[in-house]
Amino acid sequence: MTEERVILVNENDEQVGTMPKMEAHEKALLHRAFSVFVFNDKNELMLQQRAKHKYHSPLLWTNTCCSHQRVGESNIEAGKRRLMEEMGFVTDLKETISFIYKAPFDNGLTEHEYDHIMVGHYNNEPNINPSEVESWKWMPLENVKMDIESHPELYTAWFKIIFDKFYEHINITK
Repeated sequence: MTEERVILVNENDEQVGTMPKMEAHEKALLHRAFSVFVFNDKNELMLQQRAKHKYHSPLLWTNTCCSHQRVGESNIEAGKRRLMEEMGFVTDLKETISFIYKAPFDNGLTEHEYDHIMVGHYNNEPNINPSEVESWKWMPLENVKMDIESHPELYTAWFKIIFDKFYEHINITK
């Protein structure tokens, strides 16, 4: 199987090339990514716990799903594809905001991403892919915020950044 490639971008999210995913993370090069946040009718966020064998951030809690766009794929198409691959369902998604972040990991890899945030709505249980997701849960947004403050070590770097800087863009009750 060919290694997944990521889309290298500049600070304006303009494509400047592609590269194998691991190489981009080893070199800490800026690349396009997305994070999906799915809510139910109670304004609870569907969280996923990353699978234990993931190459970084294993068993940490994070947003509903996230990944990298493929060449020629829109943000929405990529979000729906990965939502199905990780969580076993698809729903309509809406783009909200994007931002750049850089997060080094203990294993020598670095996430340096131009991250596009999308939100969606779903009320049923997911059918998780155990090779991607260890567990999942619904959690009220305010409880997530408080738990991140109390137990930041339980959450992924990008999820904490999103909550710290972009909370108002994912809080759909406003």
